[in-house]
Amino acid sequence: MNRFIDTDLKRWAADPARKPLLLRGARQVGKTFAVRQLGASFDRYVEVNFEEYPRLKKIFDDNKDLDPFRIVRDLSAAMNVTITPGRTLLFFDETQVIPRVILALRYFYEKMPALHVIAAGSLLDFAIEKVGVPVGRIEFYTLHPMSFLEFLKAGNEDIIFNEILNHEVTEPQSDVIHEKIISILREYLAIGGMPEVVLNWFDKKDPLYCAKLQHNILNAYRQDFNKYAKTHQIKYVELIFEEAAKQLGGKFNFNALPGEYRKRELMPALDLLVKAGVIQKIYQSNGQGIPIGATANHDKFKVILLDVGLTQALLGLNLSDWLLEDQFVFINKGAIVEAFVGQELLVYSPPDFDHSLYYWQRDVKGSEAELDYLVQLEAKIIPIEVKSDKGKHLKSMHLFLKSHADTPFGIRLSLHHYSVHEAIYSYPLYAVAAAVKFMPYSILA
Repeated sequence: MNRFIDTDLKRWAADPARKPLLLRGARQVGKTFAVRQLGASFDRYVEVNFEEYPRLKKIFDDNKDLDPFRIVRDLSAAMNVTITPGRTLLFFDETQVIPRVILALRYFYEKMPALHVIAAGSLLDFAIEKVGVPVGRIEFYTLHPMSFLEFLKAGNEDIIFNEILNHEVTEPQSDVIHEKIISILREYLAIGGMPEVVLNWFDKKDPLYCAKLQHNILNAYRQDFNKYAKTHQIKYVELIFEEAAKQLGGKFNFNALPGEYRKRELMPALDLLVKAGVIQKIYQSNGQGIPIGATANHDKFKVILLDVGLTQALLGLNLSDWLLEDQFVFINKGAIVEAFVGQELLVYSPPDFDHSLYYWQRDVKGSEAELDYLVQLEAKIIPIEVKSDKGKHLKSMHLFLKSHADTPFGIRLSLHHYSVHEAIYSYPLYAVAAAVKFMPYSILA
């Protein structure tokens, strides 16, 4: 399956000024597969997995230097391979097992810049926290679950892919095409974007088997808790993990969680899940300046999980509802649809950009208002309102546009067709990429 990250990695590899790369992302989003795809374009690909081959950790022991020539020599001898700068891709996987690898990247950059080096790990941020990062000497990419566009490509829906990216917002969509894309979107909302689940969906079209795979991934996340949480924190991490999805669409409320726990006990647990890439916070911002985060209130936030398919598996929802019912299924799942849009916004952000999500809320008695997301497009803050139906009532959007003179327009995402009316650009839910001006890479276009 082609991913947008494939082209990003090829561009990185072809750049003579590249630096060693740290590839971040939650477990099972496809990091290792993406690097192997890149490795196939090199004369030689060398993969060092520190969980699979723990003996190789000795090469990075504390009592040894981090000279890249010694490291390459020791790896070559231990693995019986030749590592040649300019012709070999060297990949360190599960790097969180031995954080000193991150420090070693500095010296690869300084002393062996011709060698292509990538390090990855599902819990990479915890390793970074232990040793820091060599500032200015490495690059970061982040990989998310598959987007709806990538889902279309995996299903060989090339015509639909191009239609979404090239359709003008001022032009109505054909009902036949619109209904077909909505039906595929229902599949995506059930299956989600975890590569293994997507691959098996297009291979077997078995929702029960896909649900089993989703639960396997959730169990893998649970097994990771003791790798990054202290013993006394594990019960809090487990609680947040099991309960967070129930609060989709609203401000996260620690008091709504079962049990008599205090916020000061639960907040660190939530932050651990955020660092693990399992949960994403959406911060409240007044949207009055660039960057959006400058006016964010970090005490008020919503949460979404990294993948809508995993979210529904965690909630125990029946995936077949999406596959068997018509568009009215959206109306009863507004929070899931809102989470889908947040996931899309993250996926379409540049891989080397530390992207956060924001929403807008007005707490004026008698004139309360809320918009689901704020994004920055061409130095302007643009509000996004998500509707799980056709979304005819846009009071909050009009209030925002009236109170934010520098905002030229707002975006509505709903089941409605494309249209423009009173500075509100309406896109169908499936066209998030087009709404935020995502530019496709040639490998997928």
